[in-house]
Amino acid sequence: MKAAVLQWIRQRLQGRKALTEIERARMLVAAIDRGGIPLNPARVNAIARDLGLEVSRKAPVEETVERIRGCLLRHREWDQ
Repeated sequence: MKAAVLQWIRQRLQGRKALTEIERARMLVAAIDRGGIPLNPARVNAIARDLGLEVSRKAPVEETVERIRGCLLRHREWDQ
C-alpha cells in the first residue's frame, strides 16, 4: 500500500518544473490584481527576499507587495 502511494506521488510530480522567483512574484501580483488576498505574509516575504529585497517580518503585506511590483517594473528585462 505504501509503495503504491509513493509511486502515485512520483507520477504526479514527474515532469513538473520548479517555478523561478520571478514567476512566483508575477503569479502573486496577478492573483492580487484579480482580487485575491495574500493569506500568508511569510510566503509574500519569502518571495520578496528571493527577489533580493530586504523585508522586515513586521512590514505590512501591502507594502511588501508594492515593493515586489516595483522590483518587477524596474527589471523588465526579466520578461524575456
